[in-house]
Amino acid sequence: MSDAAEADRRPLDELFAVLGDPTRRAVLEQLVHDGPQTATELAGHFPSTRQAVVKHLRVLADAGLVVPERSGREVHYRATTARLADAVTWLIGASEGWDRRLDRLRSRR
Repeated sequence: MSDAAEADRRPLDELFAVLGDPTRRAVLEQLVHDGPQTATELAGHFPSTRQAVVKHLRVLADAGLVVPERSGREVHYRATTARLADAVTWLIGASEGWDRRLDRLRSRR
């Protein structure tokens, strides 16, 4: 693979790595379904400490999947699903490739 192609794939690889953690996926899903919440509110939904949830939120924020919004002393985290479009686009492309392969196998019968 060329250096340029590898560089193009790096953001997607990082996104899938972030989404590969079940706790981070669950935190993101909680924010998508229930709207913005603080780390303390989120920690109430998980068997993790608040500090562990904050670490997951930082990783999600670095990946562009959540946005922290300060309101006085509290920080509410809001899901931003725009980055997921990159993953969905890749998954659709991969799916289409497999569909073509399966169609070729079926036509050989």
